[in-house]
Amino acid sequence: MCADLKLNTSPPSIFNDVIGPVMRGPSSSHCAAALRIGRIARDLMDARISDVLVEFDRYGSLATTHESQGSDMGLFAGFLGWDTTDKRLVDSPKAIQEAGIRVRIHITEFTATHPNTYKMTLKNETEQHTMTAISTGGGAIEVLEIDGAKVSIKGDYYETLVYLDSDVDKLLKYLHDLNGVEEFQLLGNSGAQFIEIKSQRPLEQKTIRYLYDNFVIQSIKTITPVLPVLSGKLNSVPFITCEEMLQYNQSQDMKLWQLAVHYESARGAMSQERVFQMMEDIVRIMQKSVLEGLEGTQYKDRILGYQSGAFRTHMQSQRLLDGGVLNQIILYTTAMMEMKSAMGVIVAAPTAGACGGLPGAVLGTASVMRLSVDDMTKAMLAAGMIGVFIAAHATFAAEVGGCQAECGAGSGMAAAALTTLGGGTTKQAVNAASMALQNTLGMICDPVANRVEVPCLGKNVLAASNALACANMALAEFDPVIPLDEVITTMDQVGKSLPAALRCTGLGGLSITPASKIIESRLIYNQREK
Repeated sequence: MCADLKLNTSPPSIFNDVIGPVMRGPSSSHCAAALRIGRIARDLMDARISDVLVEFDRYGSLATTHESQGSDMGLFAGFLGWDTTDKRLVDSPKAIQEAGIRVRIHITEFTATHPNTYKMTLKNETEQHTMTAISTGGGAIEVLEIDGAKVSIKGDYYETLVYLDSDVDKLLKYLHDLNGVEEFQLLGNSGAQFIEIKSQRPLEQKTIRYLYDNFVIQSIKTITPVLPVLSGKLNSVPFITCEEMLQYNQSQDMKLWQLAVHYESARGAMSQERVFQMMEDIVRIMQKSVLEGLEGTQYKDRILGYQSGAFRTHMQSQRLLDGGVLNQIILYTTAMMEMKSAMGVIVAAPTAGACGGLPGAVLGTASVMRLSVDDMTKAMLAAGMIGVFIAAHATFAAEVGGCQAECGAGSGMAAAALTTLGGGTTKQAVNAASMALQNTLGMICDPVANRVEVPCLGKNVLAASNALACANMALAEFDPVIPLDEVITTMDQVGKSLPAALRCTGLGGLSITPASKIIESRLIYNQREK
């Protein structure tokens, strides 16, 4: 790699960390991430769970948002082995009871280092394990601790945990020569000692049998990846900052979308054709989501109902101010947000809370300009490249950086995408992203009634509108003044400076207005009646 990453052991992937997951639910950092954490916990228990204690830190974000933003729903679905797009997701609290799994949720004090921390004790009739994990934003996760031992499991490898009492040195020597093993390390203590093995493929059954037959082993746990693109020890990327990318491109003269393909191909050790196809598949999912949203959505547990249909009617009958392409962008952004709030299938881009702005801008503009799926795919790849720089050097988690980390980041990505649709150069796309991010610094996250709807809908529309303005300014050669890398660094610093009450905790801003509290009480009452 060309530069150090702040927290990542592997460079960000466009499909792991920026565009995705494909999911249902109100929040990627709550619902999708919780489901992934639950899936890993299920693997740790060999899919046999009878009792779970989940602890949330009293001073973290999950203490107030775990139920309303879908953490419980996602976690239960993960324990059951479901996928992030499963239609049954909303019924997972009932399904977990029917499966005979007892789940207790306690709000405690354990000095969590991250606001989205899950501390779990898992049991069945024969064993017990502990696991601590965090949701890092946009559906990304990291398991920090298993059975008291520090680990770093992000769901981008096959992980094999070999629990044993003796033969440690002998087994370590065997693993050193085992084909396909990327990394391994001895963890824990005499009470719970295990070797963690990372690989790009699961260990073969004959290898598992050999281990049991030749070493004194208690158990072997296989943890399946939860991310679409696997990491590899030998995988490297050509650049990890925008400045490095621009320097690299001096001799390449590639468009931003081409640089994104080049980057992701190296990051995931896959063909460039495969990278393009993966993004095209995502574009088609987004198109389907918008169309379904425009047809109308029904879901009781939400604040806002179906409004995009009325906007379309007013737009078609020319009863709106002439916004040109902007009105089409607002229409598509609203339809996507309504799909999210109705538990429909959406793509977190870069998060579920910010799932409307980027696709709304790209698909809305492309529809007016009559552009192809190929054109939209290139625009989304360009957006993904900007997102990589944000993921590597800032955050997509509103709990860490406020809504500037979600809708703000999405706006910067969308500005680069729209510049690409407009035929702009790589430098112009980067300039557009810089200007868009500058305009959204300090944006707080204050969801009304702890639902990801208000002011989230308006902020997604703001993100898309800002992106359109900045794209046109960049195409007209406006000077962004501050380089993108410096803006991203500033964005990270500003986000961390925001009071915790203004970072998706439901403890500040619009969240605590009298109107918000009335809505919250009504939704809670409706849930209990149901």
